[in-house]
Amino acid sequence: MLIKFFKLFLIFLFFQNPLYSKSNIFSDLNSHYLSNYFSGIVAYNNHDNSEALNFFRSSKFLIKKHDSYLERYIYSLVLEGKVQLATNEIKKNLTENNSTFFEAHLLLALDSLKKKKYKESKEHLQKSNTYIDNDRISLIIVETLKEYLHLFEENKLSNTKKNFGNFSLINEAFQRCFLKDKKTENYFMNLVNNENNGDYSRYLFFYINYLIENDRYEEARSITENLDYLNSSLLISQTKYWIENQKFEEFQKIFSCKNSQDIVSELFFIIANIYSSEKDFERSNFYLNISFNLNPKFLFNLSLLVDNYYFNEDYEKTLKILNSFDKKNIFYYWYKLKKKTQIISKQQNQESSLNFINSKFKTFKDPSVKMIFDIANFHKNAKKYKEAIYYYDQIILKIGIESPLYSEILYRRGGSYERIGDYKNSDKDLIKSLEINPDDEYVLNYLAYSWLERNYKIDTALKMLERAYESKSNDPYIIDSIGWAYYLIKDYSKAEKFLKRAVELMPEDPIVNDHYGDILWRLDRKIQARYFWKSVLYLEETEEKMIESIKEKLINGLKNI
Repeated sequence: MLIKFFKLFLIFLFFQNPLYSKSNIFSDLNSHYLSNYFSGIVAYNNHDNSEALNFFRSSKFLIKKHDSYLERYIYSLVLEGKVQLATNEIKKNLTENNSTFFEAHLLLALDSLKKKKYKESKEHLQKSNTYIDNDRISLIIVETLKEYLHLFEENKLSNTKKNFGNFSLINEAFQRCFLKDKKTENYFMNLVNNENNGDYSRYLFFYINYLIENDRYEEARSITENLDYLNSSLLISQTKYWIENQKFEEFQKIFSCKNSQDIVSELFFIIANIYSSEKDFERSNFYLNISFNLNPKFLFNLSLLVDNYYFNEDYEKTLKILNSFDKKNIFYYWYKLKKKTQIISKQQNQESSLNFINSKFKTFKDPSVKMIFDIANFHKNAKKYKEAIYYYDQIILKIGIESPLYSEILYRRGGSYERIGDYKNSDKDLIKSLEINPDDEYVLNYLAYSWLERNYKIDTALKMLERAYESKSNDPYIIDSIGWAYYLIKDYSKAEKFLKRAVELMPEDPIVNDHYGDILWRLDRKIQARYFWKSVLYLEETEEKMIESIKEKLINGLKNI
């Protein structure tokens, strides 16, 4: 923060220098405009976009006088969802000097596209090429938009396409859908069944949307019958709910591949998703707002904006966007309640958040199995294990053993039993989970560690941990467990290698630090052991019982405990 202020201070001094204060650009500027502009830059660089926009607005006198002003101002407007205003400002104020950025020509191209002025849109895209600057995503945007412009203008697919892998497959599916091409179904099915490089289940929604648009209701119903709420994304769960309740009209209310803006909107949603996955949330929000401007009917896409704001701890904006989801769309309404619960936990405490979600959950007369699963997990995370078990019991009664998540429910319920000391039922659930999915590393680890803690079947537990470690050699919890197993069989040298690595991966975990201290003590490295034990006292997640144990160790060491 201080570095940014220092840089701005130098810039300010630079422009106040007598040699430069008489320049053509700044000769008629006063300190008020400059101060607001520089304050805007500081806010912009600190990702406080609303504040930045206020400062930029109050220094608009600079818009044609300082080359970088327009770019920052436009970016801030789009980040605030004011895409049309940003486009209008570009039209009014674009000059040769201040138009040297990709986004200006992109917004003008999209504005022309919306008005079906395809030739004009192509001209803007051609200008944007100058500012791509070897950025692959910008290149994908331009080349894909060229394909769409050809599609809309000529009503046929372009013969000059560049191959961008699965990205191109997605866009061709939409282009063929727009043309009502006979191969549309094949392209959507290829996407849905694509198991390479990511989750393409989102495109099941668009495929079902295509079927509904063509009055193929039974085919749509047969697809959703095989979907499991527990194992489905938010969008697919809402899709299944609509089909089950015969709300077929809802599909065309939010998307149609006959609508040029709708399919171009999806292009920018994909781009926003890419940036979000790379944790570049500002760029993600920029392109997501462009996507929403093209198709404001698709409110569900705003869930990505919610997640981006939440990740950046901007809870005020998170809550504002969440208000877009109402009870009409049950799964997005539940998503809204869950996210509010998480925010309450962050801003207040876990007890308040649990009270909130419990009160809301009681208002659902017939909650889906997904909702029950979520409420069970909320209780488990809050260490309300008996309540969690109660809800996991309900799920077990509702789903069959053939459900992909059956073993997962057993794992979670078994873990809850273990936490309350019911080892008989815990072992029963965890062993049953392994019978269904014998290679699940986390169940192997949990059961084995539980046995280690009870000094039960140590050799078997060690073998289980070795299996888990073979698959997840970088998982810190598994590394800690296998290190502790070697400790219990008194192979302290081997134990130290594993626990040292676990501490490096999870330096803030009290159990790992405690274990490492024990091993160091057994290796007669007592000063180091006390150092790690003492560090446990200052860690945020250290429980009271462990604090008492650590204090005893610091006084007496391990021998007298």
